[in-house]
Amino acid sequence: MKYCDFNGCDNKINQGKYCEEHVRSKRQRKKKDIYHHENKPFYRTKEWKAMRQFIYEKNNGCCQRCGRFVHGRQAHVHHIIPIKQDKFLKLEPNNLMLLCPKCHVIEENKESEKKVFPKYFS
Repeated sequence: MKYCDFNGCDNKINQGKYCEEHVRSKRQRKKKDIYHHENKPFYRTKEWKAMRQFIYEKNNGCCQRCGRFVHGRQAHVHHIIPIKQDKFLKLEPNNLMLLCPKCHVIEENKESEKKVFPKYFS
């Protein structure tokens, strides 16, 4: 017998890494998705993957907010105007920006009026 691998758990187990209590909670955490689950099919399309790659290359892999280099899953492509508000802008390059994970959270939580073509509205 050994102890459950969950941090601070004193339950003993015969096999596996976690006790029954923590195996369940781990499964539940996997099911949660932070980012817009209703748009998941769109994020799996060839068009989105091509546009995501275009935005990454256009910005040389650097976050447009802080300038930090990001690679792989750390590179988040953010919709300035969310798909919920205007589905016609979901593949518009002027509506997309490359962000690091920290800046993406900040941009997602901003409460300001967002413009796709700021030069035209100034």
